[in-house]
Amino acid sequence: MSRAGDVDWAFGELLAFGSLLVEGVPVRLTGQDSRRGTFAQRHAVLHDRASGQEWLPLSDIAENQGRFSLYDSLLSEYAVLGFEYGYSVERPDALVLWEAQFGDFANGAQIVIDEFISSAEQKWGQRSGLTLLLPHGYEGSGPDHSSARIERFLQLCAEDNMTVAQPSTPASYFHLLRRQAYARPRKPLVVFTPKSMLRTRGATSALPDFTAGTFEPVLDDRRAIDRSAVRRVLLVSGKLYYELLGRPDPSVAVVRLEQLYPLPAAELTRVVESYPNAEPVWVQDEPRNQGAWTFLLSELGSIGARPLRLVSRPASAAPATGSSKRHAQEQRELIDEALKG
Repeated sequence: MSRAGDVDWAFGELLAFGSLLVEGVPVRLTGQDSRRGTFAQRHAVLHDRASGQEWLPLSDIAENQGRFSLYDSLLSEYAVLGFEYGYSVERPDALVLWEAQFGDFANGAQIVIDEFISSAEQKWGQRSGLTLLLPHGYEGSGPDHSSARIERFLQLCAEDNMTVAQPSTPASYFHLLRRQAYARPRKPLVVFTPKSMLRTRGATSALPDFTAGTFEPVLDDRRAIDRSAVRRVLLVSGKLYYELLGRPDPSVAVVRLEQLYPLPAAELTRVVESYPNAEPVWVQDEPRNQGAWTFLLSELGSIGARPLRLVSRPASAAPATGSSKRHAQEQRELIDEALKG
């Protein structure tokens, strides 16, 4: 990948860490299974099977580099997230990250999120650059392994208190992490990271995407389509982009919202209005009462003179169905409705 391109999510992440370390920025990542990655994707630590010796390649890439600290934590989100929050307050020069094994498990640390991460700057003037990595995605894994509860984090957003993002490409994630490391004043960052998309064939980035450009909160449809012939603009975040793009339709454009808060309303409006005859539709995996829909409806309601419509699963008390067959049926119906109306 470092030579030919087609960089996947995990390698793009290591490129972000490595580039920061070379520039002298310390990087610290803690979480359950974080050294290999919950989905066996990261492999940041190599083990000698004969001697048992461990090696962190990113600790040996340059003289006078930043320190790379990577720890597998105990199964107590409350304790670990509380510690990492305090560490991030005392080390504003470092990129400090906490990763949940599944995004759902962040609810075990909800007190830290409510009392510190979302509100400490407003309450006490205490600033933190802590980054939360929360695996999120509807893939038939059941109600306890699907949703990082996007709606809860967005409900806590106000007064520019933190950043909430769901990048769709490795390069977008790379630039997001680098922006977070250098952003001043420090703000917490919540990233809804992928699961199946870690290995989706099309979810890769070319090398020039890393060496040029910056993080873009809105990504327009990059296909060569007649904008005046587009009848529907689908607004999405995360892996849903690749599922929709798998059934191309020249009358349907797919636009990605990479950052949910602060909401890039001006950029989003500019992109949607470039399709003069199209209806804007927000499409989400999550049920109607969850995900980003309620937040977007409150913040936008419409884009220009065009009301924003929703395609989603019906409202539900649980985050997802427990049946993989039922999930597959729901997903087919969701994609059909988004593309065909």
